[in-house]
Amino acid sequence: MILSDFHIHTIYSNDSTITPKNIVECLIKHNCVKVAAVTDHDTIRGLEETIKLAAPYSDVKIIPGVEISTAKGDILVLGTTEIPKKPWTIESVIDFTNSIGAVSIVAHPYREYGIGDLARDYKFDAVEVLNGESISSANKKAQILAKDMKIPGIAGSDAHESSDICSVYTQVEASLDIEEILKSIKNGLVSIPSKIKSTKV
Repeated sequence: MILSDFHIHTIYSNDSTITPKNIVECLIKHNCVKVAAVTDHDTIRGLEETIKLAAPYSDVKIIPGVEISTAKGDILVLGTTEIPKKPWTIESVIDFTNSIGAVSIVAHPYREYGIGDLARDYKFDAVEVLNGESISSANKKAQILAKDMKIPGIAGSDAHESSDICSVYTQVEASLDIEEILKSIKNGLVSIPSKIKSTKV
């Protein structure tokens, strides 16, 4: 069993101040959370550096990912070191994700740039049911969405500042193997620790 923060932005997102080194240092120091996904906005430029910095530490794992901005809302893709070809639509991003064996996640569905109820019309792998930057009512609606869609719910800090890294995380029934982690998400072998709460009201 591992604990993972599935949604973190680095300085390669234009609204984040987190460096790759910040992420790795946080995972090294954290008592429990040792896995993090780098999910910058529409870029994978921060992946190589973060993964390289984490490589010497056997108990730390970086999941490659990206947050893709479509006209209808944001999608987290976990398990990719590539960017899908434009134009980005919900359909094309999901097709890309499926083609490479990655995981497609509805990011903060009931916040700005969220897909919202429209997500029900597509075959996503999971919903972000606890987002550290979303207010509690939005997260509750996301939980209902995941339940109605009969797909797993995951949690991520959506950190844009170092102090928020690993403030929200998911419990995963998996080892530190990335493929196993992705498979566990798809199979619903994930849960949100009860002590984790949205910090916003």
